[in-house]
Amino acid sequence: MRLATWNVNSIRTRADRVAAWLQRSDVDVLALQETKCRDDQFPGSRFTDLGYQVAHVGHSQWNGVALLSRVGLADVEVGFPGQPAFGTPQPAVEARALGATCGGVRVWSLYVPNGRTLTDPHYDYKLHWLEALRTAASGWLAQDAGAQVALVGDWNIAPQDDDVWDVRVFAHSTHVSEPERAAFRAIVDTGYADVVRPHTPGPGVYTYWDYTQLRFPRREGMRIDFVLGSPAFERRVTNALIDRQERKGKGASDHAPVIVELAD
Repeated sequence: MRLATWNVNSIRTRADRVAAWLQRSDVDVLALQETKCRDDQFPGSRFTDLGYQVAHVGHSQWNGVALLSRVGLADVEVGFPGQPAFGTPQPAVEARALGATCGGVRVWSLYVPNGRTLTDPHYDYKLHWLEALRTAASGWLAQDAGAQVALVGDWNIAPQDDDVWDVRVFAHSTHVSEPERAAFRAIVDTGYADVVRPHTPGPGVYTYWDYTQLRFPRREGMRIDFVLGSPAFERRVTNALIDRQERKGKGASDHAPVIVELAD
């Protein structure tokens, strides 16, 4: 089984590209983030025509997450328990988390809030969101220590200095602040391992490159897309890779797909 995660940065803009990649990559389950569309705008038929079942949650031109699976898509759940809301005057739960059971694995497609700046209300929201995820994720393992759970997606955190091209550039910025990194570590400490890093060691290994200032050709990126797996999931992982080639060319997302290969 091959499972992948990809912040696609607008699925309507890149539906052709995603469909072509699926055919080349032989991926069984794909988690998408930042689809940037409502449910009625999601181009689901492009993927059902390829043999994938589709689940999506999106409320507007922002956020949005999806799961595509050709190994089953059961018990779809929009949002995790306790997921916090954001916004004024009436806070709402954003389209940032979608779970389903695919081939025996409980897969969560996650789009962690960006944080914006260290003084922005969105930063506090990000930390609350991650704490709520930690609580929910630890609860899943408490209920069933043998559960296969994969928390995958765009975490908007670079947990180690090697995960940014120059950590000095990001001083006093989000993504690398100690509270964000501590929130990431707290989820790992509940029993979820970064299953990609052992197969793609750094430094200089990234999943995101900003469109501006020639960041991609200059190899000035960040590693912010992760697959965190429960112990039972981690034991099945045989390989992992970051498809940097998919960041190239016209119409590319600013993120690259991250793929994990699992033994039967």
